[in-house]
Amino acid sequence: YPNPFNPSTKIKFTIPSVIASEAKQSLFITLKVYDVLGNEVATLINEELSTGEYEVEFNASSGIRNLVSGIYFYQLTAGDFIQTKKMILIK
Repeated sequence: YPNPFNPSTKIKFTIPSVIASEAKQSLFITLKVYDVLGNEVATLINEELSTGEYEVEFNASSGIRNLVSGIYFYQLTAGDFIQTKKMILIK
């Protein structure tokens, strides 16, 4: 969870309330999925989100994105913070 997955998985993340300014309690968040060659497969989130816990579903066989079995990476970017993790699709 999320490894291995078929055909969908849920990616959970938390935006902590470490922002000092009370006027701005949100960050611009991007959550993207890449294949093993570094090609962008999907953009799951590309917006400003407030602090809290979030869960995003990634479906590997929805629409035009019918992915093959293999290793994929998802990258979460929140301000200066960047985290990349591996997930495995098994069909």
